[in-house]
Amino acid sequence: MYDYLREMCSYPGLYYKLSKVKKEIIPERIDYGSDKNQYFLHFAPKGDKKDIVVVWVHGGGWNAGTPDDFKYVGQHFAMQGYHCISLGYRLSPKNKYPIQIEDVCAGFNRGIEYLEEQGIDCSKVVITGPSAGAHLSAILCYSKTDQEEYGVNIEKIKGFIGVAGPYYFQGKIIKTVQILLWQLFAKGYDRTKAEPYSLMTSNHIPMLLIHSKHDGLIDFSMSEKFYERAKELGVECELYEVTDKINTHSAYSAGMFLETRATNKALDKLYSWMEELENCRENNI
Repeated sequence: MYDYLREMCSYPGLYYKLSKVKKEIIPERIDYGSDKNQYFLHFAPKGDKKDIVVVWVHGGGWNAGTPDDFKYVGQHFAMQGYHCISLGYRLSPKNKYPIQIEDVCAGFNRGIEYLEEQGIDCSKVVITGPSAGAHLSAILCYSKTDQEEYGVNIEKIKGFIGVAGPYYFQGKIIKTVQILLWQLFAKGYDRTKAEPYSLMTSNHIPMLLIHSKHDGLIDFSMSEKFYERAKELGVECELYEVTDKINTHSAYSAGMFLETRATNKALDKLYSWMEELENCRENNI
């Protein structure tokens, strides 16, 4: 309860930081469907460019959020030298699962196609997202069933970073998240068909899971269970515990992109992991 209250009290500070973000990169919007949320934003880096392309899937409890709401995230990646696709999808409760993963897969496919049309190298892609975005990103990366269903080729995906993700629906779930899940799924839907823990299959994609033990919404055990499952299947995995002073759910998931690498350890871990991944692939390690 204490961490949940801390979460609620963190919002004014986050909104204040958001109001101070300078808009330095104007993204390109590309629609991949007819619904207003079926689009993505492309943030192109200025100056030196990294070899990795980042595909970021927003959170928001599956029922809120758009790429426009999180422009500061795409800008943050671009300012670090990464091409970034910030991906939107249709929201609950109007749209029941599996519409969300259908959109994420379709948006991913179109996003990679779009970048390659622009002459951008997409041979090294990292998929990442916070909260609901981590849930959907994990399914895209590790569910062979969904990859086959929605025509996703994971060959170019070289890493997955999940931040504060709900990967396991059989453990400790607070009332607020239970309500979000009731909105997401139709009555009687088999939730194991949308649970990354149950859907996970072994493949080449290494993962970094970032989570706080003081997350008042998504319990740390969610990432622990997913980490254990990855190890069972032989998937390369690291579980990083957030130790920053401000470590409530929103503050470290999407909120860490309102900070700098110098001031936020979790953010520095995210970028350091991608840099190490890039160096390992370049050296064929």
